[in-house]
Amino acid sequence: MTLRVLADENIPGLESLLPPGASLRRKPGRQIRRADLRECDALLVRSVTPVNAELLAGTPVRFVGTATSGFDHIDREWLSAQGVAFAFAPGCNANSVVEYVLCAIAEVDDFLERLLAGGRVGIVGYGVIGRALAARLAQLGIASVACDPWLAPGSIPHPATLAEILACDVISLHTSLVDTAPWPSRHLLAAPELAALNSGQLLINAARGPVADNAALLQCLQAPDAPAVVLDVWEKEPRVEPALLQRVRLGSAHIAGYSLDGKLAATRVLCQALAKVFELEYSPSTKSGAQAALALDSAASVPDTLRSLLAARYRVADDDRLLREAVLGCDTDTAAGNFDRLRKQYRERRELAGSQVQLPAGTTTALERWVTALGCTVAVAKDGA
Repeated sequence: MTLRVLADENIPGLESLLPPGASLRRKPGRQIRRADLRECDALLVRSVTPVNAELLAGTPVRFVGTATSGFDHIDREWLSAQGVAFAFAPGCNANSVVEYVLCAIAEVDDFLERLLAGGRVGIVGYGVIGRALAARLAQLGIASVACDPWLAPGSIPHPATLAEILACDVISLHTSLVDTAPWPSRHLLAAPELAALNSGQLLINAARGPVADNAALLQCLQAPDAPAVVLDVWEKEPRVEPALLQRVRLGSAHIAGYSLDGKLAATRVLCQALAKVFELEYSPSTKSGAQAALALDSAASVPDTLRSLLAARYRVADDDRLLREAVLGCDTDTAAGNFDRLRKQYRERRELAGSQVQLPAGTTTALERWVTALGCTVAVAKDGA
């Protein structure tokens, strides 16, 4: 029997990574309906498709996979009760999000210099991405603290209260969207929390839009002592409040985890899980394509060295420009369609981690340490080369 798969059109690599013999159909994630699943064995989605009884009841779907680390859009209890297998991709986009956060820090004012000089990052949410960010910051010699009330005491190396997090130089949100007591994350940062921030701080949200009350955030940003804010996620996606976009320092269309490397890793995870559920033989490719080596000037300062390396693979400012062009000056429906188009047609973006960096002869070991702290490998040119 042919395995019938319906997938979000934005999940890459399925044509080559699905088990042999699978039949694949694609649709925009926001347009997937129950009628599309009447002759379907497996459904593969990203974050924009709510998967619940309304979508799946009465269909032959036996497997649901989401190519994301979060699953607040999936009714897992209903799936379990119906005997529908479920898989997600925790950690596959973690490094992509971590590099987005580092790029945001490097691109806004002098926050990178301040952190390297002893500043601190506060991390809200200590799941796969929060832990990956803390680890990368530690490799760079940057202090961080984190809070996550859902975790057992002692499971966070440098724990802090939310109030202590909100006193850090940089606050980075990485919690999933939870409405469950006793610690819901919806509007975790509401007016009182946002009022605690000031112009000497940077707030980054690359988690879920509703974690920060966007109406309260707009009011906060209209105050004289407003913090710098970078938003990759928005409370009413795909509808972005133009006034809020105009006030944030950098904005993007929910693409922090959209590196090609992370997407393909997530696709492999789902295909492996699908093959196991349907008892199919499977040997996936692990290749993402080689990247060109990067060259680095040893004369640059440490902050500029890090900025140069990060910008060589990605700049948040590029996505900020595209989002402003897509949203500002457009009617609401057109802007929403443009937001989805930015995600659907997102360019091929590669991660910095794993890149080879060519250093000039005579390079100090200190410079090599900074390069490897970003997850790169080092090749030092020979004298006279």
